[in-house]
Amino acid sequence: MVLADGYEPESLHPLLGYGVEGASKFYDGLLAHDADRRLQPALASALPTTAADGLSVTVPLRAGVTFHDGSAFDADDVVATYRALLDPAFASSVRSDWVTLAAVEKLDAQTVRFDLAGPDAAFAHRLTLGIVPAEAVTAPAPAEESPLSAQPVGTGPYTLAQWRRGESMELTANPSYWGGAPAVERITIVFAVDDNTRAQRLRSGEFDGTVLPPALAQTFEGSEYTVRDHPSADYRTVTLPTANPITADPAIRMALNHAVDRQGMIDALFAGRGSPASNPIPEVLSEYSEPAAQFTFDRTRAGQILDAAGWVAGPDGTRVRDGVPARFTLMYPATDTIRRDLAQGFTSDARAVGIDVALEGLGWEAIEPRMGADALVLGGGSPFDPDLVSYPLLHSSYAGDGFNNPASYVNPAVDAGLDAARRALDPAERVAAVKQWQRDYAAAPGFVFLTFLDHSYVARDEWDGYEQVVDPHTHGTTWGPWWNVEDWTPRA
Repeated sequence: MVLADGYEPESLHPLLGYGVEGASKFYDGLLAHDADRRLQPALASALPTTAADGLSVTVPLRAGVTFHDGSAFDADDVVATYRALLDPAFASSVRSDWVTLAAVEKLDAQTVRFDLAGPDAAFAHRLTLGIVPAEAVTAPAPAEESPLSAQPVGTGPYTLAQWRRGESMELTANPSYWGGAPAVERITIVFAVDDNTRAQRLRSGEFDGTVLPPALAQTFEGSEYTVRDHPSADYRTVTLPTANPITADPAIRMALNHAVDRQGMIDALFAGRGSPASNPIPEVLSEYSEPAAQFTFDRTRAGQILDAAGWVAGPDGTRVRDGVPARFTLMYPATDTIRRDLAQGFTSDARAVGIDVALEGLGWEAIEPRMGADALVLGGGSPFDPDLVSYPLLHSSYAGDGFNNPASYVNPAVDAGLDAARRALDPAERVAAVKQWQRDYAAAPGFVFLTFLDHSYVARDEWDGYEQVVDPHTHGTTWGPWWNVEDWTPRA
């Protein structure tokens, strides 16, 4: 199977975020999500047991599992992986996702216990982190310096045969995989950033499948390929930095949330494939969604909000207050056509209510140092639990922490709601807390959420085993149609 992807990972190390949501082909976590987003045992032999006070989680482990190097998997490897995650010496880029984890202990060779600093209703969903051999994390050193970054050693269904950086990656089936040797014996992933280039090469027959923007994917309808659209929790939002006096202004923030025509963007840019977003809670988590916290498209209301706040239209149509124009910069990654199109649509809608937005398409190396002061079209999202993305994105304790709350949004009421939802072990109490923080956020937003994107894929339909899933932000050839490729079988 030859696939094309527009994204190439920088590292294959779990402690640097590779496969952190599961579906990694090189690593297994203790748990994995099935097609219905339910947790299932992977390296665990059964689902975890949570103590009545919510302060410890005990996990029994699968026996008879080996790593790609032939070494046996046991509790020592789980303990070593998670202790390395917690150890600042390893400089894990995903450490902040496990702030509730205080310690991990080996109870016996096939059992581990996680001790928590406080109840964490979503903790089991965090146990998809790939487990590495204990020997690979014996010496404390930054994970980016580890051989695992380029030469993964896991328990997963595939091993890495070759990685030509900037070109391709070849995966070979693991004949000793505990879940059974995959029938798809070799997968080649070709990295091609440009969407149109991938589409052209697909038409020439070079690839068996790829991910494409929805409108471009639809051009393959009726061809030898099958077009598969996956709903997702993958949002796009415009950050509004607190350090910028324009984007920090409450009236600007509220007006922009009513000025944008979310459904119009989806229809015009993505062939109608997507859904409007007002906050990070996707449609698939419908039990948590608060209808009263959704922003309506109402430019008249947006104008009234700005008028009441003293933003007056100037000669060129740009609003001004105290001699300062309502103007700010919006960044987007230059090679990302979806974010570019959304940025342009947002700019047009903002201009319609007198707010001037200057666009800059940049590389990530230029974007990251400026995220605290300039707006950015940001992506993220998880379909598995509302805490996983919402807490680090909106809680003030993550302000300025890389891509977690990069614009330093601070709202004490939202903080309190997020904390209450995390601590709530009773499902009804948790739903109520999540809905409450959404209402508090809607009263004082710090982002302009635009859309949850559908992910569109084009693939040859030559195997049995495909199951549609709701994708997280991560897609490409990790999730999408190929999330369970190790379970596919040849079509008779």
